[in-house]
Amino acid sequence: MPTRVHAIIVARPGQSSRAQLLRTLDALTLQTRQPDAVTLVVCGDGTAARESEVIARSVEGIIEARSSTSFAEAVAYAQPRVADDTAVWLLAHDTAPHPQALAQLAGALERSPSASVAAPKLVDVDNDRELVSLGVTMTRWGRSVELAAGELDQNQHDGREDVLGADIRGTLIRAEVRRDLQPDPALGGADEGLDLGVRARLGGGRVVLAPSARITVSPDGPAALPQGVAQRAFGTRLAQLHRRLSYAPAAAVPLHWLTLLPLALWRTIVHLIAKRPAAVAPEWGAAVTAMARFGSVARSRRGIRSHRTASWASIAPLRITRGELHRRLDDGHGSEGGAVSELDFFSGGGAWAVLGALVVSVAAFTTLLAWPAIGGGALLPMRDTLAGLWADAAWGQRGLGIDVTGPADPFAGVLAVVGSLWPGAPSFAMVLLWLAALPLAVLGGWFAATRITDRGGLRIFGGVAWALAPTFLTALIEGRPAAVLLHLLLPWLFHTAVVAHRSWGAAGAASIVLAATLACAPSLAPALLVLWLLAIIIVLSRAWFHGAVRLLWILVPTAALFAPLIVWQARHGNIWAVFADPGAVWAGPQVAADSAGRLLLATGFPTTDLAGWMDVLDPALAAWAPILIAPVALLALAAAVAPRWGAGIALLGVTMAGIATSFLAVGVTVSFVQGTPVEIWPGTGLSLAWAGLIGGALVTLDTAITMPKLRILAVTLAGLSLAVCAVPALTALHGDRTELTNGPESTLPAYVAAEARGDREISTLVLTPQNNGGLAAGVVWGPSETLGAQTTMLSTATAPQGVDVSALAVDLLSPRTFDAPAELAAHGIHFVLLDQVSGQESDAARAFRVEAITALDQRAGFVKVGETDKGVLWRLDTKPAERANLTRAEGGTASTIIAVQLVLLLAALLLAIPTRASRRAARAQSRIVGRSSEEPMILPRRREDPPRERADDDGDDDDEEDR
Repeated sequence: MPTRVHAIIVARPGQSSRAQLLRTLDALTLQTRQPDAVTLVVCGDGTAARESEVIARSVEGIIEARSSTSFAEAVAYAQPRVADDTAVWLLAHDTAPHPQALAQLAGALERSPSASVAAPKLVDVDNDRELVSLGVTMTRWGRSVELAAGELDQNQHDGREDVLGADIRGTLIRAEVRRDLQPDPALGGADEGLDLGVRARLGGGRVVLAPSARITVSPDGPAALPQGVAQRAFGTRLAQLHRRLSYAPAAAVPLHWLTLLPLALWRTIVHLIAKRPAAVAPEWGAAVTAMARFGSVARSRRGIRSHRTASWASIAPLRITRGELHRRLDDGHGSEGGAVSELDFFSGGGAWAVLGALVVSVAAFTTLLAWPAIGGGALLPMRDTLAGLWADAAWGQRGLGIDVTGPADPFAGVLAVVGSLWPGAPSFAMVLLWLAALPLAVLGGWFAATRITDRGGLRIFGGVAWALAPTFLTALIEGRPAAVLLHLLLPWLFHTAVVAHRSWGAAGAASIVLAATLACAPSLAPALLVLWLLAIIIVLSRAWFHGAVRLLWILVPTAALFAPLIVWQARHGNIWAVFADPGAVWAGPQVAADSAGRLLLATGFPTTDLAGWMDVLDPALAAWAPILIAPVALLALAAAVAPRWGAGIALLGVTMAGIATSFLAVGVTVSFVQGTPVEIWPGTGLSLAWAGLIGGALVTLDTAITMPKLRILAVTLAGLSLAVCAVPALTALHGDRTELTNGPESTLPAYVAAEARGDREISTLVLTPQNNGGLAAGVVWGPSETLGAQTTMLSTATAPQGVDVSALAVDLLSPRTFDAPAELAAHGIHFVLLDQVSGQESDAARAFRVEAITALDQRAGFVKVGETDKGVLWRLDTKPAERANLTRAEGGTASTIIAVQLVLLLAALLLAIPTRASRRAARAQSRIVGRSSEEPMILPRRREDPPRERADDDGDDDDEEDR
């Protein structure tokens, strides 16, 4: 038994700290085995402590230190006051020992001569039946692990005696080793007790537990870790890295030092997958700090070396194994055996609905199966190579024009993803998209419906109704790829965004889907921004601050993708061009910007042909087609007074936001094609409105209509009316009432396509006489004008971008004498193509084209390749100059932008990856959003249940962590 015990108490100033200190001092006076001396170290202003008579009677000395002094440094200041042959008891102002604590600790050292440190049982100050700490160990790689913490104390761990380390608070250090076993200040307040235990073991001693020695502690004392998540993560990780550098063999220290930053990168990925984004910045901060602390590592290693008498093998038996760690971290709780809300995709009929939609799609678009590429409307071929696809999606030289350098449209990235799904022939990927559009729409609508209802039948109705939206079918038969992709993405945005406040997994998935959604339809940005702000307000009003942070993240990937384009358009004074429809600009049919046109938009139809009805019926009869939408609209309106009225009103708000977007977009012109203005297509706003409409109808069917037969009748009526409304669109391809065409695989003549195959840098000057007597000129790089190469930098430009070839094109067709081949070759042009305007050609355009052919035939240096189905083609008889590379400044800008965008997208993707824990958490709560506590739930039928209407129970782990 130690002859003497010197208690060192570390305190910080403050009213609450003073009260805790007095409680600790009172506890010392009640000890059955009194400490022989007490030293108080005040980290801050010690005036109040020196003036207190109570404190003066209890301590023999008061040391005043800086407020930034750590617990280890404070203990070091008091060590000179400790006499020889005296044990040290480490306390803080918030550690109040029970009366038997010191006696039990001293007894533990007396019973175990090999013990260097005795550790107490720490319990919570507010509930002394809750364990705070009782022993600490570490993994093979140095991660500290509490052996017992955060659980009810039922003496279940009292049989454990020998441990690797313990919490530093309340430990009693034997007198013979106290000079060698002092807390390491470099640990910054984390793992100090574990480090003491490791060094004690290396010195031939050990750490023993004294469970009967109980000490109450608070979570925010001088010896505790900071309460902030980031500060705690930084302190813990820094201590781990410091110990790794201190414990490693000398030869391995440089290798550990070199791996700190790569390891930080790897752990960043792990943190994001584990939905811990708040730990990323502390991870890098700890790595950089540990790399710079050469002196601290050297002192720690020197201290270990001077005291060490045992091998590192003595540590191994007390480490925790990987299997034990997994069992300790896996609490076994979850909802695998009885989830509140199951997915039930297969047994609930979702899979059959998707399969049925696939059959309908194949029947409606049978001809597409024989097409190598799809054209017509706003459709164009895709790049031949994956490298070309992704080059179009990055900041750099554009595939149109000469020296046009700048940001890519985010839509090009979406197209790159789609084209990569069929890497051998990316253009065929668009054919597959058209064939799979209906089943994919049903799939997305079904999953979105799982956020509204548990009833399998209603989920199927939601998926089918979403696929039969008039605006979606119109986009399919008119060849609008951006609108088709938008409609396929919107239900997934709804599915993830409505629960994004619950978890980082859902927030990560929603951020990716939102970026893709706005890439397809930038005109939806104002409406979605308003809905996002409303969500932020709702979350903050309920004090869900972590949820608000997750909602803030949703905008980050979108901002990263659009920021370069916004800055570019702002510099060119055309900021409204950001809202232009992406992809190929096509002046297709749509409603007029008048009261009649807006009334038609309000019924859900974006064009005057009413989704094909005007082509199959007399206009007087077809004008009644909007009535077929009425059943769904009436059901949606009733959602405002349904039992789940909050969700119903929110969904009706989504509907109004979509209709308002279409009203504002119609008639707005920001894009041009060959000098012709093209309005923003209002159908994207109607897709958003349709999402709210179908959602509202599901709320009504799920909660307001309680009679099963009446619900079945309402669903049948609404579903049949939508199916009838879709008949003209689904039969349009067979009736030759669609804009879709077989190909072309290239918009340029086959000779040019063959020369430029593989996306070679070959350019073609395309000249097109206009019906008004003008001339359109443009430059195409590669084997074809492609969908991914389209850029709003050119389609919305009100002034020439890059090298202006209009004057050169006019001179080329005029009698002016000049070295035309040399000037064209200087710009890298290989071919000249004289095209004709699409549609009916006017007499003026025809005459202009004939004169142009004559003028080019008479020019020296032009070799006529011949007349093709794409126009008349000439080849320059001069070797063109190579296409100029990016300058160093442009290359640096491109690299920086691409790196930032990739990092943020990768972070979002890692957050979205589901884990076992995230899936378990997702199943622990209802999928339904907005369900009231009084509302009955439709639970899945079990074997012992009587037959009844069954909801979904396939146990499928569909989505990311969304709780």
